[in-house]
Amino acid sequence: MTARGGGLLFGTGGIPRSASGSGVAGGIRRLAELGLGCMEIEHVYGVRTTPEAAEAARQAAQETGLALSAHAPYYVNLNSKEPDKVEASVKRILDSARAAAACGGDRVVFHAAFFGGDPPESTFKAVKKQLKRIRRALDAEKLSGVSLRPELTGKRSQFGSPHELIRMSLEVEGVAPCLDLSHFYARDAGAANSFDDFRRLLDEIGDTLGSGALEDLLIHLSGIEHSAAGETRHVAAQESAFDYAAALRALKACGARGRVICESPALEDDALLFQKKYRALRIGPRSAK
Repeated sequence: MTARGGGLLFGTGGIPRSASGSGVAGGIRRLAELGLGCMEIEHVYGVRTTPEAAEAARQAAQETGLALSAHAPYYVNLNSKEPDKVEASVKRILDSARAAAACGGDRVVFHAAFFGGDPPESTFKAVKKQLKRIRRALDAEKLSGVSLRPELTGKRSQFGSPHELIRMSLEVEGVAPCLDLSHFYARDAGAANSFDDFRRLLDEIGDTLGSGALEDLLIHLSGIEHSAAGETRHVAAQESAFDYAAALRALKACGARGRVICESPALEDDALLFQKKYRALRIGPRSAK
């Protein structure tokens, strides 16, 4: 499935609430019925995809044209001081990538690390070391088509600022940012919440990583609440002060292509809202900054 006008596909993080079929395959078919174009398979507490479920998902994706990604379990810390936790984190990302590929997906999202009191530079080096190791393992398994997408995180205590993700994408082949624009807003307690803020971020991506990066984006979007320390919880889009409409305008203005995954509790309702708002925009690609 391609986005109308070559722009963005919209979908949900997880199985839509209105799905009547079983498992991921049922969720894929329901999203296609709704006119949505992508889905992120959520491995919240562990990767438990059976070969039978993966084959059903692959078949459903092929039949509907739905684009798939996967989110690794939430407990990942590639900067842990405990080697066994680093190993477990690496395994969770690898298993998620393998499951994504088995289902017909082509990217895996994860929260990479916590600083845990370490300086940003040493944390960056620790994460980079493990991502290069993961990339080598996937390439050796002939899964080079699955890209690694560390997520822009919602708290300053987490590794995953825009600068860190851009730098990591430059230094490790097969890595690209997952731009969670709701987290971008919440990370600095709501300081970035305008068209200009989102546009500057996207322009930095394009200027630093090349225009191709803006043609293969993976975006997370939801309503969100925050404290002074960053995100606190996801909420329905219209219950949040996060200006999702400004984020969508910025995406349209810079000619972004790729996928927008809705992670709000409203799931398909908000995904459809985002899609409707985006398609109604008349702002031209590459509009003046």
